[in-house]
Amino acid sequence: MRIMPSFFLIIISLTAASAATFSSAPAPAPAPAASATEFIRTSCVTTLYPETCYHSLSGYANAVQQDPARLALVAVGLSLSRATSMTLYVANLSRQAGYGSDPRAAGALHDCFSVFGDAVDQIRGSMKQMRRLTGSGEELRFQMSNVQTWMSAALTNEDTCTDGFSGVADGPLKMDVCDRTTKVKEVTSNALALVNSYVAKVVP
Repeated sequence: MRIMPSFFLIIISLTAASAATFSSAPAPAPAPAASATEFIRTSCVTTLYPETCYHSLSGYANAVQQDPARLALVAVGLSLSRATSMTLYVANLSRQAGYGSDPRAAGALHDCFSVFGDAVDQIRGSMKQMRRLTGSGEELRFQMSNVQTWMSAALTNEDTCTDGFSGVADGPLKMDVCDRTTKVKEVTSNALALVNSYVAKVVP
């Protein structure tokens, strides 16, 4: 399969932005207060993947403290980092010799790159909105509705990646991409759940 020049421009752009993306969430700090750690554990109970939620976010307890807004923001930032990493990973796979020996696998991989690119844009939009929350009432409801819509769309795009491999014969490529995508989906799902929990607390 031939990959258009624009594909490589996207890869270069993503690579250049990756350092900033991975700093979206605060750096983990040592020895968090027990109350902050417990707050994260309790909050993660509302997610579909509570163990993944707690283990991925507990390192940020000092930054989060017991603030649901900060927890949601950090969770969205972590989702952005994981989705960006997956996009770069798929892009690298696409450039490897021999990956296109099965046209169906090649097509699924290209589609996966495309939908993850969309997911990254949607999560990044959520991140920007979360950082600029203002007002209350209907204004805040509208802003958080945007975040919920974009995070939900990002999760759908991530689902589309694995769905695209349903017609591909089992093999190392399919297993690798689907396993990695599933882990990213869990983080994004958890972020959406924490956003929803925050909305339930602040929006009547």
